[in-house]
Amino acid sequence: MVHMIIRHKVADYSRWKEAFDAHLNTRKAAGETDYRVLQSVDDPREVTIFLDWDSLERARRFAGSEDLKQAMQKAGVVGDPDVRFLEDARTVRRSAAD
Repeated sequence: MVHMIIRHKVADYSRWKEAFDAHLNTRKAAGETDYRVLQSVDDPREVTIFLDWDSLERARRFAGSEDLKQAMQKAGVVGDPDVRFLEDARTVRRSAAD
């Protein structure tokens, strides 16, 4: 599985989250399969998004798309986002029995 991590600051989290949620169908059509949104405990305007994709090629295409750039601008992203692509190396799932 391929993961894309995006980290950036936003002018207003509520405004950003509304725009992020509105962009869901576009992301799904581009190959996103799951996501998690996290906020910094020190600065709630600092947002990190973990997105799972069906392929690296589709994730890179989406990350470089004009549509994403425009959506980020409308959502109030401040500065340039830090975008990384990762693959699973190892996963451990803990349970109550561990």
